[in-house]
Amino acid sequence: MTPVVHVEDLRAVAGRRTLLDGVSFALSAGRVLALVGASGSGKTTTGLALLGEHAPGVAVTGRVSVTGRVAFVPQHPSSALNPVRRIGGVFREVAALHGGAHLIAPALRRARVPADLLRRFPHQLSGGQQQRVVLALALVGDPAVLVADEPTTGQDPITRAEVVDELAAVVAQGVAVVLLTHDLDVVRALADEVVVLREGRVVEAGAAADVLTRPRQEYTRALVAAQPRLGVPDETADRPARLEVRDLTARHRRTTVLHGVDVAVGAGECLAVVGRSGSGKTTLARCVAGLHEHRTGDVLLDGRHLARSLRRRGTTDLAAVQYVFQDARASFDEHRSVLDQVARTAVRLRGSSTPDARDAALAELAAVGLDERTAVRRPASLSGGELQRAALVRALLARPDVLVCDEVTSGLDTLTRAALLDQLADLRAAHGCALVLVSHDLGVVARLADRVAVLHEGRVVESGPARDVLGSPTHPVTTGLLGSAVEGTEEKRT
Repeated sequence: MTPVVHVEDLRAVAGRRTLLDGVSFALSAGRVLALVGASGSGKTTTGLALLGEHAPGVAVTGRVSVTGRVAFVPQHPSSALNPVRRIGGVFREVAALHGGAHLIAPALRRARVPADLLRRFPHQLSGGQQQRVVLALALVGDPAVLVADEPTTGQDPITRAEVVDELAAVVAQGVAVVLLTHDLDVVRALADEVVVLREGRVVEAGAAADVLTRPRQEYTRALVAAQPRLGVPDETADRPARLEVRDLTARHRRTTVLHGVDVAVGAGECLAVVGRSGSGKTTLARCVAGLHEHRTGDVLLDGRHLARSLRRRGTTDLAAVQYVFQDARASFDEHRSVLDQVARTAVRLRGSSTPDARDAALAELAAVGLDERTAVRRPASLSGGELQRAALVRALLARPDVLVCDEVTSGLDTLTRAALLDQLADLRAAHGCALVLVSHDLGVVARLADRVAVLHEGRVVESGPARDVLGSPTHPVTTGLLGSAVEGTEEKRT
């Protein structure tokens, strides 16, 4: 069968850095090829080359041949959506390029996007909703090749399973999919072939079943072994609450998105907040951090009320509660180096001198695999996973009492994710930091969480020790989330 995608000796260089070094592969219609590897291994650069594009300052050589139209689903959906335009206007504009507005409804159905979302602005959508909207935009015009860069990032297990099903349906119609992902469960469910990249080079390639179950290279074996697995955590004793949320109700304009939420987490404990996209998880996290003012109820730190607005919190409280955003790229100033922005936390919130703050930042960045050469660059030069690690270090330099992490592992390869989870566990043990973890990855939840709260339509429908909630769920929503997570690790499309 003639390939619809043919890449031969693809090379990419940015200044003195080699991003890709002789990458080659081919893909036929109706097949899925997954590119996997650590952050910065060259996956996104390869995906962009299939569209005939590259980042500024990057020189690309080699042969890239694609038959038919190529559509792209970016890793960060917010980058593909105009913040000042309603979703419907963007769809109409894209549809006009491919034949008319009649193409919109089928694309929405294929990506499970409700039509009423077309009236909203991007900031009114959850991260998972934004991802599905961007997938629907890519499907307008029925492309021959779909390049999907982390298409399930930030999505709950049920939604992730739906996206996998939809991509499988698209593939069954003859579309070739190049999947750039860290999620090996999605690779197992979708991919026919796997190419493993490391520092821009292909270290292993072959049938997905062979590469994932019988990897030949040590690097591939380490990637597979580091994938979190859903299990039941050990029992932990209750501790006095460090952070309490009492009767929290929050609104977006006229819509109530949280209804009387009560949660608590002790010093050194991890509370995982789980639920489907749009259930209110991020709004709860933002209320804790003082980033969402339209709310009632109480947020207490060690029994002391925290101001509703970040602007009304003093330096001590600003340092005490730190927030790591889901979209790390959007949280950085594109005009300043990553190192300067990370070090600024210690200067502003802890009174450190600039040299001391810089030294501390470099040490913490090195601990998560970011060397000085990487840190002194501007954000555009770093991968999404690298920026996510830098964002975590930036928050940790405040030495917080409470760390709120919103999907901080969603853009990380399995090796980097394992190292980051170890770092979070060490932080809790050494400093008694309370961790509020918003996550769709139930393997990560099972590894870190002491307590779990399940949100559905803005209400806590189940909560308790992680062993009880994950091991013996009582609510249908929890059962559905756990069921989809298990199915995602065990099933392969047929």
